[in-house]
Amino acid sequence: MDLLDTLTAKGLRGEVPTREEALAVLATTDDELLDVVAAAGKVRRRWFGRRVKLNYLVNLKSGLCPEDCSYCSQRLGSKAEILKYTWLKPDQAAEAARAGVAGGAKRVCLVASGRGPTDRDIDRVTDTMAAIKDADPEVEICVCLGLLSDNQAERLKAAGADAYNHNLNTSEGTYGDITTTHTYADRVDTVQKAHGAGLSACSGLIAGMGESDEDLVDVVFALRELGSDSVPVNFLIPFEGTPLAKEWNLTPQRCLRILAMVRFVNPDTEVRIAGGREVHLRSMQPLGLHIANSIFLGDYLTSEGQAGQTDLDMIKDAGFEVEGAGEATLPRHRADVAEAAQAAGGCGTAASASASACGSGGGCGPCGGHAHAPASSDSSASPASPVSPVSPAEQSSPVVESSPVVESSGDELRSDLVKVRRRGAGTELAPNA
Repeated sequence: MDLLDTLTAKGLRGEVPTREEALAVLATTDDELLDVVAAAGKVRRRWFGRRVKLNYLVNLKSGLCPEDCSYCSQRLGSKAEILKYTWLKPDQAAEAARAGVAGGAKRVCLVASGRGPTDRDIDRVTDTMAAIKDADPEVEICVCLGLLSDNQAERLKAAGADAYNHNLNTSEGTYGDITTTHTYADRVDTVQKAHGAGLSACSGLIAGMGESDEDLVDVVFALRELGSDSVPVNFLIPFEGTPLAKEWNLTPQRCLRILAMVRFVNPDTEVRIAGGREVHLRSMQPLGLHIANSIFLGDYLTSEGQAGQTDLDMIKDAGFEVEGAGEATLPRHRADVAEAAQAAGGCGTAASASASACGSGGGCGPCGGHAHAPASSDSSASPASPVSPVSPAEQSSPVVESSPVVESSGDELRSDLVKVRRRGAGTELAPNA
């Protein structure tokens, strides 16, 4: 296929496709799907070999967000039944992080719901990072706290943060349809603040919110122009209690085409399969590893992913290997630019960088799922507090179930819902422990 030959050749050289070529990837047929995956796989292996980077989320503060992001279970006015709690103490967050690092994660993502951090919040996160780094000085830390004010990125960098996550989520043209309490420009400004402070920029998108192919291509090209080192690709979990509860627009094939398009546009950038992969890719998750070089290990923010050991088995069975703590994720030419910029105290402009997830912060991944049991509304509850009993058998049950789930608002059965278990509810164990 001429299109795929062209895209492969460009990707192997680190060149960017045209918008028309990117759109053409999304328009390919199911008969061409394996050819698309194979072509994207050649580009992925050129820059990242067969390594898979593991990332682990720690939800520092859950729920009660003042922003109205339509996709989010923690949004203003959300009726999603999620676990809610205020800030974890540094030792609690460090304990949760150890569970992920023990499973092979080399990056810990610290996420808190809210519009943006106060100076006191920055202090809290600074203490938390110190506790995590004391236990494992080599672990990477990515912080996701929402919209940043002046000098906050510099404070996080000085305290030991390696990266900052703030997703663009969707195209500038459709952003106002998703969120009204802040703007697309606000998000771009925060990514630029993080880059300017010398933090590695982690910024991605959410697919499946009713956007067009053009919207997807717009946001992916915008992320490249911003110089994002890591691009998380989230697939919407349309959970009850949010405005997007009925947006079931994705198939495994569609998800793979989206991942391939992101890879072709960002050939030498970390592409991460983030929230929703278990729900939408399902049994085709291993094919996604041939395109993306990074995933989250286990759980997300307010929903549970598949078991951590299942993730590790999937990586091994698909012929890949977990990226080690001492291995650089980015290709040398990109890492050199990033290190030089950090030594100079900042990454400069997005243009110079490009040469080389929740709440209003966009998150390292979608922050929820359909909760099948009532959650506590006590904002001071500890995430380890018993909310509703979860049996060992239920903890190990599959995330995706074929049987319909009852809507939380009534007894009518919905055949399109996928049951996603609440993260950490009713168990004293750290997720995936």
